[in-house]
Amino acid sequence: MTPPTPALAALEELIEVVAQLRSPDGGCPWDLAQTPQTLTPYVIEEAYEVVDAIGSGDKEAIAEELGDLLLQVVLQAQIANENNQFSLKEVAHGISQKLIRRHPHVFVNVEAHKSISVEEVRQNWEQIKAAEKGETVEQSQLLSRKLNRYTRTLPPLMAGMKISQKAAAAGFEWENIEGVWDKFTEELTEFQQALAQEDRANQQAELGDLLFTLINIARWYKLDPSEALRGTNQRFIQRLEKMEVFAQRSLSDYTLDELETLWQRAKAQLAQEHH
Repeated sequence: MTPPTPALAALEELIEVVAQLRSPDGGCPWDLAQTPQTLTPYVIEEAYEVVDAIGSGDKEAIAEELGDLLLQVVLQAQIANENNQFSLKEVAHGISQKLIRRHPHVFVNVEAHKSISVEEVRQNWEQIKAAEKGETVEQSQLLSRKLNRYTRTLPPLMAGMKISQKAAAAGFEWENIEGVWDKFTEELTEFQQALAQEDRANQQAELGDLLFTLINIARWYKLDPSEALRGTNQRFIQRLEKMEVFAQRSLSDYTLDELETLWQRAKAQLAQEHH
């Protein structure tokens, strides 16, 4: 029997560790209490941490965060296996077969690989994917189906940008940037009116409309709203960290005016450091 490769041996070790954590006989109470639903937030969180690590370029951090994300896959498969639904074997086999099926130019017709273009690969991918779902390519390419996939699978801000881009490409677009700004002013007024007069559901709806218009403004100026918000979050925390360094006591003990003074001092200090 061929011994497992180092990668397979390491994966088997992880599977065994997770199985022990989930074991009713001496396992971890926290892990035993988890369900696929309770673990869902961690799947999203770990995926974002992988993205953040890749952005940092720190290879050790990338490897660690990929491990955390892999743990979520193994945990989900372990719980499903305990419930006689599927195992990690089915998960791995399923994605392998899907990749083989969707890349006939690599795994079936090797000669075609030498001449096929990126666009032809994309077209083949769409045709095969549609066939898997029992759809025609035309059905799978309906704008509403595409946009629905974005809202189901992406964080709201990213989904909004994708929806905005695809809708604009299909003709749902303003003639000029002034039209977008007029829409923003209109939505801002409607949001303010909703806050003053309407119920929470309408307030939420108007807030969503306002945010979607801001996303469209970002698209017109070729800006990434997710990156913009991520940067703002980071700057806020950096300034808060500086404030805590400058403070002589807990920030909650300061008056609003004193906090503003600390904020401006922190802001100036960070600006000086970045120059």
